[in-house]
Amino acid sequence: MKRFISKIQKFIKSEDGPTAVEYAVMLALIVIVCLAAIQAVGQQANSTFSNINTSLTNANAKATQAL
Repeated sequence: MKRFISKIQKFIKSEDGPTAVEYAVMLALIVIVCLAAIQAVGQQANSTFSNINTSLTNANAKATQAL
């Protein structure tokens, strides 16, 4: 148990701990930005496909009426 506590104290005193935390925070921010961008692109793609579906449905209805 003493070795474990000693290792934790050494880790806290070293510069590696804060650096690792900074990298983790940067990674978390990058992931959040990526998820937001993917969501925005996904919503726009969904809107575009909905418009195409509506146009094709209307065109099909007009073509069916013409027959």
